[in-house]
Amino acid sequence: MPAYGPDSMIERDFIGYGEHMPDPKWPGGARIAVNFNLNVEGGGEATLANGDPVSEGMLNDIGVDTQVGRRVPLVESLFEYGSRRGAWRILDVFGRFDVKMSVLGVARGLEHNPALARAFVQRGHEMVSHGYRWVDYGEVEEEVEREHLAKAVDILETLTGSRPLGWMTGRPGHNTRRLVMEEGGFLYDRDSLSDELPYWVEGPYGPHLVIPYSYETNDNRFNENSGFSTADHFFQYMRDAFDTLYQEGEAGSPKLLSIGLHDRLIGRPGRIQGLVRLLEHMKKHEGVWFCRGIDIAQHWHANFKRPEQTLAQDLSRSMTPALPDRRPRWRCSTFRHKNSIT
Repeated sequence: MPAYGPDSMIERDFIGYGEHMPDPKWPGGARIAVNFNLNVEGGGEATLANGDPVSEGMLNDIGVDTQVGRRVPLVESLFEYGSRRGAWRILDVFGRFDVKMSVLGVARGLEHNPALARAFVQRGHEMVSHGYRWVDYGEVEEEVEREHLAKAVDILETLTGSRPLGWMTGRPGHNTRRLVMEEGGFLYDRDSLSDELPYWVEGPYGPHLVIPYSYETNDNRFNENSGFSTADHFFQYMRDAFDTLYQEGEAGSPKLLSIGLHDRLIGRPGRIQGLVRLLEHMKKHEGVWFCRGIDIAQHWHANFKRPEQTLAQDLSRSMTPALPDRRPRWRCSTFRHKNSIT
């Protein structure tokens, strides 16, 4: 198993593990690891109420584009729905099935609902930092991004009683992973869509773990009914992904299925039954490891951390340098790319 590679936000890696994936040795000999991730972003989105120059035009589910210089109350209320109602419904479902998830919490949003933040950790779910704001950090100056990173850690620690050990920006810039590694307190980050198993990258203080996320096995396709129009659409797609990876695990190549959820999307009454049916389907199978990101990270740190002296030979794999980023940096930006998703 390759132990390390370069930071993929700086250098690109098209090889990864190659044709044959390593055995992740999931606990109990599991054939698949399933990790649910709930995005809680309401209150951290773009709005004049947060001092931003524009309203939120992304993943607002009602098709309202970004508006410059004015608030859009209906869009704001959609994000409020996730915190007020959707998240509680999702918590009830995961409680019923006794499955723990990773909560990707935007710190500015959770400040508006401390009781919800506490409920997540009191029920055994993991709090992952999803940044201070729900913005595109590719358009934020490095010093501001560093300040936001520290602020997010402090807020989440205050709200939950412990600092987050996982990080997920969602819209990272080329500085993001380096800043996360330099902060020094994270066991892993999720800012990659490149694989189906965790992998190591070279960091300033030793190897840093990346646990891939997914925008594909994700309820973002409910947004404006752009991919999933019904609960069954969600269930069928996720079931097929699970069945494929489960079969590959039975054949000797277990993998990770990362599923992304949003409180304002899957938390709706007409959509939540797709999640219920999916959990029912998964629970019928033996050899499924339901896990949080922190569980995966601790497993990988314990079982797959190779000696540092192998770094040079591992980095000898062919890499393609990324083009330098010469875009102007915004001091504090809420500008969005319309097609971005988290």
